[in-house]
Amino acid sequence: MENHANENEMSKNEEMISENNEAAENVSAQQEAPAPENGTKEGASAENAVVDPAIKLQQELDEQKDKYIRLYSEFDNFRRRTAKEKLELIQTANEQLLNKLLPVADDFDRAEKSFKDKNDKELEGFFLIANKFRKTLEQSGVKVMEINAQTEFNPDLHEAITQIPVPDASQKGKIVDVVEKGYLLNDKVIRFAKVVVGS
Repeated sequence: MENHANENEMSKNEEMISENNEAAENVSAQQEAPAPENGTKEGASAENAVVDPAIKLQQELDEQKDKYIRLYSEFDNFRRRTAKEKLELIQTANEQLLNKLLPVADDFDRAEKSFKDKNDKELEGFFLIANKFRKTLEQSGVKVMEINAQTEFNPDLHEAITQIPVPDASQKGKIVDVVEKGYLLNDKVIRFAKVVVGS
């Protein structure tokens, strides 16, 4: 009897152990089954979390590159503009002084016209000084405007002080006479030519 009872207990114990093992297997199977889903969700979200900062960093990098390129181009433009302004400043540094010397050149021209008919050796010194003065102006970049009888009136270069009627229709709008010479400093007008225009 005791042996039979022991056998029954043992069989019950074995059944309980096998049931516990099955239950444990079911629980582990249930835990393992959803684990891949959770793992994929977590993996996807973790992957998204990794990708999002990378995209954000790439966007920030692109923005910084764009700002750098714009800043560099602005600086390059500023550098070129400054260099151009310096060059112009150097070329026209003496503009005010040269402008004040132009009436002296006019006086030399008027004096030469009054002396041209006289062959006096004493005037040679005067002509030498006049020529030296003109050469000095030329070396400084000052040029006299070339104006012919058939030159068209150009308001960018000439200043019309009066208009006179002309017999020939081809002379209308053209310069008839030059009252005061015009001067250029390195192709920049420093004094407009005062002219008479045909109408």
